Amino acid sequence: MVAVGLIPGPAVAEPAEARQVTDGVYFVEGARGETGPGNLGRVGNVGFLVGPTGVVVIDTGVSHAHGRDLLAALRRVTPLPVDRVVLTHAVQEFLYGTTAFVDAGARPVTHVKSAELMRARCEHCLENLRLILGDTAMAGTRLVVPEDTVDTDHGMLTAGGRTVDLIHPGWASTPGDLMVLDRATGVLFSGGVLTNRRVPDLRDGRLDDWVRAIDAIVTLPIRAIVPGHGAPMQPGDAAETRRYLTELDRHARALYARGLSLIEALDAAELPEFSAWDAYEALHRKNLQQRYLEVELEDLER
Repeated sequence: MVAVGLIPGPAVAEPAEARQVTDGVYFVEGARGETGPGNLGRVGNVGFLVGPTGVVVIDTGVSHAHGRDLLAALRRVTPLPVDRVVLTHAVQEFLYGTTAFVDAGARPVTHVKSAELMRARCEHCLENLRLILGDTAMAGTRLVVPEDTVDTDHGMLTAGGRTVDLIHPGWASTPGDLMVLDRATGVLFSGGVLTNRRVPDLRDGRLDDWVRAIDAIVTLPIRAIVPGHGAPMQPGDAAETRRYLTELDRHARALYARGLSLIEALDAAELPEFSAWDAYEALHRKNLQQRYLEVELEDLER
């Protein structure tokens, strides 16, 4: 007898669905969980701002195939051309679908610090993605580093008949974070600065500056937020990402003050109030380790 179907084939993604936030503003919500074959790495949110003459796309997905699927979702909303693509930060699930939109005639833009980070490490990230997701899922994927960059804290972009503010809140989740504020509707696409019930990744972040960046969001004229991960939020919900970061800091400092070694601190890393958040198992202990080491370094430098 021959066993049939014991070896699973590659995952097949559901077609991307663009959901309306408000007039002319759409987003495609990323899958839950860490990047892996089961979700094809499609875990980051993507936005579409549809103007009278064209579209601004905010982030582009994890692969060329993902980008094409997102473009197909956009085409189910409007036939208007994609004028510009804004890459909010240099993290893998937000930038490797850019090729699909460039092929459609769009020009990408990002912060100058994100462009530098892409050049420094993103080819290596692409190699890792091929190992994790497989050659089929990543076929045709290549890195596109935007030639157009923002190097100020606050810039403006007009495209497709729509005007947006490009806000660099400083080094928050990454050195080149950009947030995109649609002036017509007050919808803020926060990129990596905010998540909704997902543990943020501290790997490239500066915790104190990140908290200050979140505090500054409440001063902006916003009515709704589309975070980098998770469902859209009200402006007051930004405090939840801040609460995780400050509790992480408090916990790391308390463990260090007790004289625990790093290994002992990791054994005591749990923050149960956030345990139901997406990516908690994958990211929280890493975050605690990084923050503990930063606190230790602060102490040694005194």
